[in-house]
Amino acid sequence: MTALRVGQGFDVHRFAAPEDGRPLMLMGCAIPHDRGLAGHSDADVMLHALMDALLGAAGLGDIGQHFPDTDAAFKGADSARLLERVMVDLRTRGWQVVNADVCLVGERPKVGPYRQLMRDRIAPLLGLDPEALNVKATTTEKLGFTGRGEGLAAQAVVLLQRV
Repeated sequence: MTALRVGQGFDVHRFAAPEDGRPLMLMGCAIPHDRGLAGHSDADVMLHALMDALLGAAGLGDIGQHFPDTDAAFKGADSARLLERVMVDLRTRGWQVVNADVCLVGERPKVGPYRQLMRDRIAPLLGLDPEALNVKATTTEKLGFTGRGEGLAAQAVVLLQRV
């Protein structure tokens, strides 16, 4: 068994209609924005990408297998709580997170004002010092669905270590 494993994750959610009144959840934080993201759970695109990276590195499939959108138990679910469940699975199998890098893809909102809040919220769930959790964003220069403001995407990369 290899002592180190890398995982990558990717997720996309479209914006919900403004009248839906959904909050925009990113990295477990409600971020001020005119629309939230549409999804079965809270649609936290950044945490979904992070969970897929974690599960992939551990060889445990993806979040669709663990938290299917066909299961009413996950309707409106808090993705931070789902992340806690993923971490229990990883720790049970002898894995710990070394570091993680999560990138939001979209024109807005800007991540900078909320970066430390996001790191402080999620790093403890991963068993990390906030400095080992990088949070960033990029635009697509107004190209594609994110450039047109139709939704957001996120990518994540993690390194796991066997303990």
